[in-house]
Amino acid sequence: MLAITGATGQLGQATIAALLTKVAPDQLVALARDPQKATTLQQQGVHVRQGDYNDVASLVAAFQGIATVLLISGNDMAARTQQHRNVIDAAKQAGVQHVVYTSMLNPSTTSAFIASPSHVATEAHLLASGLTYTLLRNALYLDLVPMLVGKDALPSGRFYFAAGTGQASFALRSEIAEALASVLTTPGHQGQTYDIAPAPAYSMQDVATTLSEVSGQSVAYVPVSSEDMATAMHQKHIPAHMVELVVSMARAMASNEFNATSPAFEQLLGRKPTDLKTYLTTVYAR
Repeated sequence: MLAITGATGQLGQATIAALLTKVAPDQLVALARDPQKATTLQQQGVHVRQGDYNDVASLVAAFQGIATVLLISGNDMAARTQQHRNVIDAAKQAGVQHVVYTSMLNPSTTSAFIASPSHVATEAHLLASGLTYTLLRNALYLDLVPMLVGKDALPSGRFYFAAGTGQASFALRSEIAEALASVLTTPGHQGQTYDIAPAPAYSMQDVATTLSEVSGQSVAYVPVSSEDMATAMHQKHIPAHMVELVVSMARAMASNEFNATSPAFEQLLGRKPTDLKTYLTTVYAR
């Protein structure tokens, strides 16, 4: 059986939807901190078990009878290194054979992106655990682009961001879920690390040019400093933890930390992934 952690999150739900096209629902176990939030999955025939990243005992119980665990990285930046260790340790205690982990491109302890060091620590802990593993090092979500440019981009004809001229690879969340489903249901992935980084990489100027093209309205990208970007976000009353996350992402983009491409994503999907223009057309085209 397969267990999916973070099953009520966006990537978790998308991955289960992709898995349900490949396996019977009774072969899937969805872990949720609050099972009441997973009633839709239960109605589809998926087993739902209570599992909290902060509670090793709950995870050990949830992993009973599980062969493979998909560990979807948590969103608590302060706690998630320990949370991920808890999942890996619980999987080992429960007799799980294989762990698939959603990491990120070019993880580094010195990255400008605050999410990166925890991925380094998790990968190291997983490799040291003795469990077989597969790592998917994901690009930035293509789905984030509308948030990054902001809701005022079209009305004002410009958007401000602190990525300079840096380039980044972007992948659609639902297609990352499809790639995960492929890894979880086909052989040959043990010990593999896949860069989920479709070509080409894009700069924020590329985003502005493409947005202008698909919307029929001229949109300019205005590079700003990360300090000015943080100030503007605070003035809009965006929560401090989100400001820190997005500004650190922008700094990493400016440093080309996400500027990598690989054929692995297309190979796992069995087709070309959605590109920037196609995605922005679905969001902005009139």
